[in-house]
Amino acid sequence: MGLTEAESLKLNAFFGTELPLWPFGFKLNNPIFAPVSERTILKLQLPTDPLWVKNVVESNIEEILTDHAFCEQKAASNAITLIVQNPNLSDLVQEMTALVQEEMDHFKRVHDIILERGYVLGRERKDNYVNELRKFIITGGRRADQLVDRLLFSAMIEARSCERFKVMSEHINDQQLAEFYRELMISEATHYSTFIRLAKKYGDGINVDKRWKEFLAYEAQVIQNYGKGETIHG
Repeated sequence: MGLTEAESLKLNAFFGTELPLWPFGFKLNNPIFAPVSERTILKLQLPTDPLWVKNVVESNIEEILTDHAFCEQKAASNAITLIVQNPNLSDLVQEMTALVQEEMDHFKRVHDIILERGYVLGRERKDNYVNELRKFIITGGRRADQLVDRLLFSAMIEARSCERFKVMSEHINDQQLAEFYRELMISEATHYSTFIRLAKKYGDGINVDKRWKEFLAYEAQVIQNYGKGETIHG
């Protein structure tokens, strides 16, 4: 099934070309990353090699689904934290409330697929990728600086998740999951856009675009260490 016009317009905004794909001179020694292409995915600097789907995902569906379910739960928890830390920002509270509801709906849908396939939700796994990204968040200074970093951190996770879901939707040999991840890819792209927009709205005197490029550069270093685990970000 093709994309609707609205979906196409939305995704064109995310899967466009603005930054060069390899501008920071990193040494690429991890086979999960695809060769240089002309397009930058969600402005991420290292796209995922489709072989990740064949070599890791398809042989570990139960593990991937369990990890995915907890990714949705953690995304909801992150949005709740933003509400608790910023109750005076009414627009942010409203948007994060809606996001919490959507993430938990995704959690239920993943869990439903787990049950349909005769699996049981496994235990929560550490997300080392996210934990490494978290180290880049500013911990001191103005509240505005801390908020912008938390929002950009959240946008980065959504961007990488969207990119992984796109690769899975296009290459997994499983029609149900291909359709499911195509739908969630669009949702994650919307979340990414929301966090970037909020960062710019509340980034009083902060060069958000510059800070986002710094996050992209840092993420490119982090993600090189992943690609063999049975996780969404692994």
